[in-house]
Amino acid sequence: MSIKTGVLNGVATIEIARPEKKNALTTAMYTAMGEALVAAAADKAVRAVLITGQPGIFTSGNDLEDFMQRPPGQGSDAMDSPVFRFMRALLECDKPVVAAVTGGAIGIGTTMLLHCDFVYVSDEARLAMPFTSLGLVPEFASSLLVPQLMGQRRAAEKLMLGDPFTGEQAVECGIATAVLPAGEVLAHARRVAERFNQLPPGAVREAKQLMRAPDRERVLQTIRTEGELFGKRLRSPEAQEAFQAFFQKRKPDFSQF
Repeated sequence: MSIKTGVLNGVATIEIARPEKKNALTTAMYTAMGEALVAAAADKAVRAVLITGQPGIFTSGNDLEDFMQRPPGQGSDAMDSPVFRFMRALLECDKPVVAAVTGGAIGIGTTMLLHCDFVYVSDEARLAMPFTSLGLVPEFASSLLVPQLMGQRRAAEKLMLGDPFTGEQAVECGIATAVLPAGEVLAHARRVAERFNQLPPGAVREAKQLMRAPDRERVLQTIRTEGELFGKRLRSPEAQEAFQAFFQKRKPDFSQF
């Protein structure tokens, strides 16, 4: 299994551990992460969740080969797919979620950070949401939340052009909490997560619920709308050309569209 989980000192850790594939996420990995989040939320011994990757890579996003073989479907079927169950589990986790990001965070590797409460990134981190270059559209409510965080102009650079950005820029625009040297990120994130052992858990949960409540329904509706469009785009000629070019290691040709 490429997802490692465990509970230590009140912290449930979810570690993406597939470095040979740059931590690319498969449907099985989404299932494991979703189940781990649900278990952590139900476990009274858990006070916080820590999501991390490997040194030099958080995740490169979807494993495209697996993704093409097991697409999320359309309509209500899409909402019941492993990736959307993971999204729902992260949204519904009422305990603090801390992310430790070193290296690359691509696609959902960046958009999942929008739903974490604390995000610590390394000075070597590179984040990107290159959905349009694959003939797709933004997901995980990023089309709503990214413009809210950084404004329409900078959001267009990140979501329409797919421009990558650094850890420092992630802090500046509000996606990340702080940037640290790569070797310090995970330890610092764990220390933050362990601080919740000293705080009243009910008050923490209700504070998180209050903070998330104003946008909750809009976020859920945006995820559904994005998911419907994503499913359609996944089957579009543009996406097929982008995926074929990726597997053939060539530049895609969109001049015919």
